[in-house]
Amino acid sequence: MEIGIVGLPNVGKSTIFNALTSGTAAASNYPFTTIEPNVGVVAVPDHRLARLTELFKPKKTIPASCRFVDIAG
Repeated sequence: MEIGIVGLPNVGKSTIFNALTSGTAAASNYPFTTIEPNVGVVAVPDHRLARLTELFKPKKTIPASCRFVDIAG
């Protein structure tokens, strides 16, 4: 899943991005701090996946993830 964070300049997009991804993107109190998009990938924990893996023993288990993009603006 890919999620883009968009909005007007200087409204907190990078702050939200950092909170969601535990990232370190620059977040300042003036417009246009973000020039290039910041990208972060977060694994989605799911206890059911571990249980299904135990039951069915697949060759490979791939957990869900979300890709967040902090778009300049």
